[in-house]
Amino acid sequence: MTTVEFDIRLSGADLGGLLLLDTAMVLARRRNEARPSSPRRAGSVLWNDREALRLQGDAPQFPMAIIDFARTSFPDGAAWHLQISGGLEHATMGALLLLVNERNTVTATAFQNAAKPRQIDRIVLSAVYADAARVMAEHALAHDDFTEESDFPDGSLGATLLSLFDQLFPGQQVADLRLRQRQSPSLFASDLQAAVKIFEVS
Repeated sequence: MTTVEFDIRLSGADLGGLLLLDTAMVLARRRNEARPSSPRRAGSVLWNDREALRLQGDAPQFPMAIIDFARTSFPDGAAWHLQISGGLEHATMGALLLLVNERNTVTATAFQNAAKPRQIDRIVLSAVYADAARVMAEHALAHDDFTEESDFPDGSLGATLLSLFDQLFPGQQVADLRLRQRQSPSLFASDLQAAVKIFEVS
């Protein structure tokens, strides 16, 4: 058995979200004298494997757009809005959309500088992340069929929300969190602030 190591460099500017690494072992050339049950055609796949690698950290990833809120139904003075549509079975990338108001230059600039944020950008991005986590958590808890035993498809909104809860509230039951959120929304909001470590920027 021979171990072969590959060193491949990919441009970060071309990558994002979920990186799928497909590995395949194929027959290099035709084998005319092979047994009937053996691969003989060039290009025959002898073995393959796929690995999924989440990029940009463990935070849920979803599309975003910078737009003019004055041209929408959103309040002109709002800085951002997280739009959630579809059911928990729908694909995350189609169910979530973060809209940033271009008129709020502080927030819009923070996202434009996300690759190399200044201190003020880090603070703004922390606030947006905390608010997005709150909206997503409240959306999940509003669905009674959202539990830790739920079997949502990979890449679905439900699976993303379960992952979010595992990160923010490890070891805690969804039923207990739902009860706390309904009985004391303000306390639950504070719990979320602590969980996302809001404004803990370096």
